[in-house]
Amino acid sequence: MVETVKKPAAKKAVTAAAPKKAAAPAKSGKKIKVTQIGSTIGRIDAQRNTLIGLGLNKRHRSKVLEDTPAVRGMIERVKHLVVVEAAA
Repeated sequence: MVETVKKPAAKKAVTAAAPKKAAAPAKSGKKIKVTQIGSTIGRIDAQRNTLIGLGLNKRHRSKVLEDTPAVRGMIERVKHLVVVEAAA
């Protein structure tokens, strides 16, 4: 019977790099008005939580939000429950 001997792995040099900061979204200045028109009764939790993330929780309430890709993605998930229009 032949025994195999494992050699210890070579240690890698660890450098202390500065943590990277997340890039701040560009401020376009565009605003959109999102109004909830549908109820959350009978909806899945993800849709209910998305509306809460948009700042909505009851029908016919509106919120003016920054027009960012993140907000647009949230609106896309609940597009059947909201109406989107350009803010003044």
